[in-house]
Amino acid sequence: MMRRAQVLVALAAGAFGAACMAQPAPYPSKPIRLVIGFAPAGAADYVARAMSEAFGKALGQTVVVDNKPGNGSSVAADLVARSPPDGYTLLIASPSSISVNPALNPNLSYTPADLLPVTKMTTSPLVLAVNPATGIQSVADLIAAAKKDPDKLNYSTSGNGSAPHLGAALFIQLTGAQMTHVPYRGGGPAIQSVMAGDTQLTFGTSPSVLPQAAGGKLRVIAVSTRERSPLVPDLPGMREAGLPEYNLEFWYGMFVPAGTPPAIVKKIYDATVAAMQQPSVKAALAREGTEVSISASPEQFASFLVDDGKFWTNLVRTAKVKIE
Repeated sequence: MMRRAQVLVALAAGAFGAACMAQPAPYPSKPIRLVIGFAPAGAADYVARAMSEAFGKALGQTVVVDNKPGNGSSVAADLVARSPPDGYTLLIASPSSISVNPALNPNLSYTPADLLPVTKMTTSPLVLAVNPATGIQSVADLIAAAKKDPDKLNYSTSGNGSAPHLGAALFIQLTGAQMTHVPYRGGGPAIQSVMAGDTQLTFGTSPSVLPQAAGGKLRVIAVSTRERSPLVPDLPGMREAGLPEYNLEFWYGMFVPAGTPPAIVKKIYDATVAAMQQPSVKAALAREGTEVSISASPEQFASFLVDDGKFWTNLVRTAKVKIE
């Protein structure tokens, strides 16, 4: 009897030990991969690197920023959508990944439903910038030059379906100007092409454009919002520039693979909010014309995306934007 009791105790202890070993480690217990769909030196890269250290501190783990440019940011979105829903592979995305690319290409290997929204992070206008050698000083000058020599002016973007691409498409739709699209794999290379004279203009993101404009390598002539933006107060809005119908701004947000447990989503949301509210992060982004804009909850962000998606997909349709 004693022997049998000892065996039962041993078996029970072993079962308890196995159960303890089977329990997953508290999240997060290893470094976190923060994926962005554009090359270094663009706006998405700047936002990610501005907040990643504070984000990592909030989570108590190292955060590694991983640039995966390609296909208008779809490469990064697909990578995250296919990753395990365990909170260790995250995506900073713009409307390109969530609304525009699915509208442009129904054959994408992911759908927006494969990505779970966590929170909006930033919002900002685009900035219309030209190579100073063009002699273009204003929006009116740009329209006149584009109409005088149709398709002679080349505009660079951070990829098909990117916010700069849609910004230029809306401009062309409203003005009748004819210009040629030259897509790149990120905002950094797109801006470099304008500075080099390979392209003549861009509707670039503020962090990509403003530092180069300050150094005289680009000439900035307007922001993409209807009125002047407090983020870039020295530039006219589109109403002042002569295009009152034009109004466009874009955002970046945090996403995780669908199926990520709610408790992990909550931790990522809380850490993102904590990081974005750091004065140093806010100041760094403000210097580049980007405003911190946090959703009240993941649910509120999901609701925002429904209406926001209608705007972008309608623009794709009405401006006849196509993959080039």
